[in-house]
Amino acid sequence: MLPALKRLSVPFFWLIFFTAQSFLTMGSLSAWFSGQPLIRVLRIPLPYQQALMRSSGTFSYSRGLSHMVDAVRILAISDDMEVGNLVHSSLSPQGYQTICVPSARDAIQLLNRGVRADFVLLDAGKDHGSERFFDSSLMDLIPSRQFCILADRENKTWQDFAAKWKIATVFNKPLTMHDLEKLLHQEASVDTPFPASPPDRNYHLEELGNNRFFLAASPSMMQLYRDIRVLAPIDIPVLILGESGVGKEIVAMLLHKYHVRSENRFLNVNCAALPTELLESELFGYEAGAFTGAMKSKPGKFELANKGTILLDEIGEMSPQMQAKLLHVLQDGSFCRLGGRASTQVDVRILAATNIDMQAAIAEKRFREDLYYRLNTLTLVVPPLRERREEIPLLIEELNRRGAAGVAQPLILSDRIFEASMQYHWPGNLRELRNFVIRTLILRDQEAAYAYLQNKTQVQKATAPLVAGEVQTEKKDTMPAGMKNAISEIKNQTEIRMLQDALSASGWNRRKAAMNLNISYRSLLYKIQQHGLSA
Repeated sequence: MLPALKRLSVPFFWLIFFTAQSFLTMGSLSAWFSGQPLIRVLRIPLPYQQALMRSSGTFSYSRGLSHMVDAVRILAISDDMEVGNLVHSSLSPQGYQTICVPSARDAIQLLNRGVRADFVLLDAGKDHGSERFFDSSLMDLIPSRQFCILADRENKTWQDFAAKWKIATVFNKPLTMHDLEKLLHQEASVDTPFPASPPDRNYHLEELGNNRFFLAASPSMMQLYRDIRVLAPIDIPVLILGESGVGKEIVAMLLHKYHVRSENRFLNVNCAALPTELLESELFGYEAGAFTGAMKSKPGKFELANKGTILLDEIGEMSPQMQAKLLHVLQDGSFCRLGGRASTQVDVRILAATNIDMQAAIAEKRFREDLYYRLNTLTLVVPPLRERREEIPLLIEELNRRGAAGVAQPLILSDRIFEASMQYHWPGNLRELRNFVIRTLILRDQEAAYAYLQNKTQVQKATAPLVAGEVQTEKKDTMPAGMKNAISEIKNQTEIRMLQDALSASGWNRRKAAMNLNISYRSLLYKIQQHGLSA
């Protein structure tokens, strides 16, 4: 098969490619609705799109990107077309699907868009002799046992790297069909790492970079996610409503991610944080001499976000004077810098967010009605955390797993923490929840964390009549069984990783590892046995 591919002329190859592309486009309802091939939707670089074209499955519009036909899928990360061709020609006859992307970053984008991968082959060629070629966040998306590294024989760096990440299989180049077949048959015989169909997942997790993420598990948040995916490609303003701390900026980032502007800047401006004069110069910039201290010209956020997206957070706090200027920008995309006369034209998608009652603000003449209707073409409402309590344990465990963005090492959290967290009202929403997790990780005192939640809940019950719109009834176990399983799985994965790290750091000195984990020696021995860990 491979020699035949080599003999294909370039024009004939591309003829096959574009013919296959047209068939995939017709077969994919979701891509057909957007008027472009599905591989364009996924943004796989052009030289590597043909590997996806070879896949026999098509995406289902109704079930989303994470569900293709029930076949094992191999994701090859390589900028060497020979590797992609060999993977396909070796595995396709055995019923496997193959996708090839040029870098770990492209693979992460693909996985975050919902494409399932049951096994990853990482080609660490001679030009990729360090870990900089590899993005460690890929390990959060695919278990290490489902990884294989392909490296040059003289490249010892990757041998150490594989040991560090507990990647058991490293092949030397050149890759052979025998290597692939042996690997797959060996893995299948041990513990079938490739499910015949995607595992049941009762929540959606979307990475947004810099340890920001969107998580949806409740019906209201899953509907919000579907609405975001529908509205994101539409190039008109979106108004995002919700209480303080519910994650309106996260929603805005997700809207930007799924727009063609995603390659350009996303800027956030808090309209409540600056007085009118400073906000005007921040948004529109200024010319030299516009005011005392303006020694040279400076572009504003609108100019910096040209061709990108700008979020005007807390727009309900904007002064009437600034509202008039913003209305002008929305109408024709032009404005003048502070102290300038020349008009500047920009192409910016404007998103706005607020936690105030906009109708009341309009009635009280605090917000312009014409500006509201300019912004209110499309509206998204983010529900408060108390209306999606089933997500609280998932959010806590996800924040814990990330060490609340690198502030401290994760903890093995007790079930009491999760149970107590679901009884609390969380008036500060995600912001308060994140601060709680950070405080718990820093203090390393779960008893104090539990007491804090208990105390807050008691205060909440005592002041129940003061909490508007909330029926203060004791919630029993209303969490769906599938959600419990999802939380349990996340907890187990986090616990296993923490145990492995502590044991490796101590050279498998169990008493030292127990001390570092802040648990008893007997508890550590039990957990080692429970998870089947060994040196």
